[in-house]
Amino acid sequence: MNNNLCVQTGSTILRFGPKAIVCACGLIFKQFAEGFLVRVRVPLVRVLKADLDGLASTADAVAKGGVICYPTDTVYGLGCDPLNSSAIKRTMDVKGDRTKPMPVLVKGLADAENLAYITDRARRIAASFWPGPLTMILSSREIVPTILTPERRVGVRSPKHPICLDLLGLCSGALIGTSANLSGRPSATTALEALKELGDRVDVILDGGRTPLGVASTVVDLTQPKVTILREGPVERSEIIRCLRERKLR
Repeated sequence: MNNNLCVQTGSTILRFGPKAIVCACGLIFKQFAEGFLVRVRVPLVRVLKADLDGLASTADAVAKGGVICYPTDTVYGLGCDPLNSSAIKRTMDVKGDRTKPMPVLVKGLADAENLAYITDRARRIAASFWPGPLTMILSSREIVPTILTPERRVGVRSPKHPICLDLLGLCSGALIGTSANLSGRPSATTALEALKELGDRVDVILDGGRTPLGVASTVVDLTQPKVTILREGPVERSEIIRCLRERKLR
C-alpha cells in the first residue's frame, strides 16, 4: 500500500512520505490552536455558589477592593465597598455611561444611619417597607466619598433577600447596589445573565438563583420638603403616601 502524498505544482510532482505528512499535520494543528487560543477569551471571574464558603470569599473580595455581582430581591446587584473610592471608581467604569448616582444596599436602618441622615419621614417609610424594594434618597454623611455622592445625597435600601442580607452582614452592613448590567441595558436577574453581561469586568459573581421580583426598586426622594417619587416600582406611590399620612396621624 502506497502511503505517500503526491502534490503537483506546475510540471513538478512532489512526494511526501508518512513522516513528512505527520509533521505537516502537526504544524497545521499547532498554528490553528495558537490562533484559537488568541481569539478565545477565557473569563477570569469567579462564579461562586451562595453557601458559607461562597459568601465568605465574596466578602473577602469586597474587603480587598474588588467588584462583585450578587443577588438581591429585585435584580442582581453590581457593587463594592461604598467607602472605598478606588473600588467605587472601578464599579462606575464597569457600569459604563451612567449619569445617576449609584445607590447603597444596607442590612438595616442602623447601617443606613452610618451613611445618611435619617429623618422622621425616612424612619416611617423604613418601618413600613424595609426590608423590601424601596430606595430612599437622603442627605449623605461626610464619611461617604464624594465620588459616590457628588451632590451629598445617597440612595439607601434594605433588600428582602436572605442571601443578600447575609452578605451585607459580612461586608460591614453596606454595599454599592447598582443593577448588574451595562448602562442602558436590561438588568440581570440570574448569575448567568450577569456573567454574559459583565464577564471578567468583575471579580466575583455570587450565584443565588433567580431574583424573586425581577424589577428595580421604587425610588423616593426625601431630601426636599415635598416627597417625590423618582421611580415607581413594586411599591406604589399610593402606598407611600398612605404610610406617611397614617403614621403622621398617630
